[in-house]
Amino acid sequence: MDETSQKIIDAAMVLVRDNGYVATTTKAIAKAAGVNECTLFRKFKNKKDIVLQGVSQAGWRANVTPEIFENVQWDLRADIEMFMKAYMDRMTPDFVKLSIGLRAPQLYEEASALIMKVPQAFLSSFTQYLNRMFALGKIPKADFDALALTVFSSTFGYVFLNASFGNELSKVEKDEYIKSSVQMFIKGLEQ
Repeated sequence: MDETSQKIIDAAMVLVRDNGYVATTTKAIAKAAGVNECTLFRKFKNKKDIVLQGVSQAGWRANVTPEIFENVQWDLRADIEMFMKAYMDRMTPDFVKLSIGLRAPQLYEEASALIMKVPQAFLSSFTQYLNRMFALGKIPKADFDALALTVFSSTFGYVFLNASFGNELSKVEKDEYIKSSVQMFIKGLEQ
């Protein structure tokens, strides 16, 4: 990818984050990228092409990939905290807003597979982790797909609400939330 194309992609993604897909125009993208619209159309077919190429880049998906969940210690408490913290550290309010902006009907059918890479990275990594913990005899047998979804939903919910309302909805800080959630999860798993 050449520098000009990347500038166009970055400008488009920022505008989609801030204004939504529909309100983002090629004219605005060109202006934000510091190029003229002719250059934009020489590099890309249309606005959708620009945004889809942006979503295909891990950096525009908050760099949430399976690799960020590899530092397990095989200690349930520490590892669940690591999973939640790794996700929360990368899924900033800006990325939440971008994710919302990418859900425009004109784009969603083609973008959804790329957007879902973020939750899939968490869910598949965490499910594999739980299965391995069971194989090691460290946790009882359970529906690990459902448990992974529970932990992800809790993590995503905190991030989404925090991005939407800051601390107006709740004063519970991220680290406190993680510790409390993990404690509840482990207690439920032991019963």
